[in-house]
Amino acid sequence: MASLTDHVTADDLESSVHLAVDTLRGVPADAWDANAGSLEWTCWETVEHLADDLFAYAAQLGPRTPPLDGEVPFLWERRRVGGPANVVFANRAAGPDGLLQVLEASGALLVAMVRTTPGTVRAHHGFGNADPEGFAAMGIVETLVHTYDLAQGLDLPWAPPADLCARVLTRLFPDAPADTDPWPALLWCTGRAALPGLPRRTNWRWYGEPA
Repeated sequence: MASLTDHVTADDLESSVHLAVDTLRGVPADAWDANAGSLEWTCWETVEHLADDLFAYAAQLGPRTPPLDGEVPFLWERRRVGGPANVVFANRAAGPDGLLQVLEASGALLVAMVRTTPGTVRAHHGFGNADPEGFAAMGIVETLVHTYDLAQGLDLPWAPPADLCARVLTRLFPDAPADTDPWPALLWCTGRAALPGLPRRTNWRWYGEPA
């Protein structure tokens, strides 16, 4: 059985969002239209997508009776063919600082929901109906992995804490390789990189249901 220190917390989520924002702060305005790593989205679109993920996870936990068979029915839309389908978009006129403020605000919404929602609550996700800890872990994976995509596109260093990666691997990825450092293992689990003897995944998922 997992010990208390193995659990994913709202503080972990808050820390991951702050690390991402701090890493991305100061990127010049003319760099944001580069592609984010191997994604077909620009770096600007990828931050919007990440903010949208965090917002949507918070929203799933929001109703008094959270849905177990679908998403809260916001209207998602694409701004261009091939772009991400979002509820959340940043005002381009606000520049990169505004974009990061949107990301931080969306992260804070999920942090607050994880802190205040009873652990017995379950809400829908396509990778398994999850409890608040599960949504925190999903938000962390989204943040760490998409910041990796952004760091590739923007030529930034990015290496999140190993203990944080280990906790989300334990919570969401029962098939994670046990003999690999947590950050490379998380990149493999999410289809970002190969490992020795393990080719890069083309299909992957996590498991959000509580154990």
